[in-house]
Amino acid sequence: MSDGKNGLTYAAAGVDIDAGNALVERIKPAAKRTSRPGVMSGLGGFGALFDLKGAGYEDPILVGATDGVGTKLRIAIDTGLVDGVGIDLVAMCVNDLVCQGAEPLFFLDYFATGKLDTDTAARVIEGIAEGCVRSGCALIGGETAEMPGMYPAGDFDLAGFAVGAMERGGELPSGVAEGDVLLGVASNGVHSNGYSLVRKLVELSGLDWDAPCPWGEGTLGEALLAPTTLYVKGAIAAVKDDCIHALAHITGGGLTENLPRVLPDGLGAEIDLGAWDLPGIFKWLSDQGNIEEREMLKTFNCGIGMIAVVAPDKAQAARAHLTDAGHEVHQIGTIVAGEGVSYRGTL
Repeated sequence: MSDGKNGLTYAAAGVDIDAGNALVERIKPAAKRTSRPGVMSGLGGFGALFDLKGAGYEDPILVGATDGVGTKLRIAIDTGLVDGVGIDLVAMCVNDLVCQGAEPLFFLDYFATGKLDTDTAARVIEGIAEGCVRSGCALIGGETAEMPGMYPAGDFDLAGFAVGAMERGGELPSGVAEGDVLLGVASNGVHSNGYSLVRKLVELSGLDWDAPCPWGEGTLGEALLAPTTLYVKGAIAAVKDDCIHALAHITGGGLTENLPRVLPDGLGAEIDLGAWDLPGIFKWLSDQGNIEEREMLKTFNCGIGMIAVVAPDKAQAARAHLTDAGHEVHQIGTIVAGEGVSYRGTL
């Protein structure tokens, strides 16, 4: 190896290991906040350990889920409002886990960028930790990848991976039957799907991200970056109380495409569109693009971020668990003979 004084370094090639180490130190307190029974190791190792017996499981089935934030991230980067996208990342994974009947146990993140900005990365990861705290899972590891030439200046991407568990025999969906009630649990906005269309509609509107929000308080950018609702604690409480036959997370594909994923052959769903008020954000989006109702229903959550399928005699108990967790709940329909989703009324 050369001993030349002018030799190249990794930092000169664009990768700052010291910045990465500084980031790990900064986020350690945030990760520590997420600790829960079962965690066996902290950040910094080559892998992370988790003890299922320590978490209270006797005969567990593991469930995994992975996701990203999608092009909502573009708005966060362009506005500099990156603090909530970590919550989005967690929510997109753990809300899927509970639909299988699983309690989220731990989470790992992947943050990739061309040039590491320690403050931006820390704000994002602190958001991830907040999402983990709210959903009762531990942030036990992750990866920060600095890759010069792969991303334009200031850009970054996120991916997340969550693992949950249930006792054997607790899988959902289970027992869905004709006559079951559909409880729609409110969203707090667009969540993390459909943002390629959202961005196009904002472009057509001629508004900037810092323009006053047309349907509410704050700026347009702030309103569109409201973090995805976390449904874990209320949903898991209802699952453990044997109230739930199925849960459907309303993501890409909207109500039309997601609810059938939890229905057995021969059963469909009838939804009353008058059972809840369409939030202003969706009215505005629809108006900007003159979007047909059926397109709205298969693109956006339209105000319903999770649907619980419950037996009629369990509806009150399930609603109580969800409202106790802070959610607004509407009875929006029933399970019927047939296939797919049918609608009555209008948004």
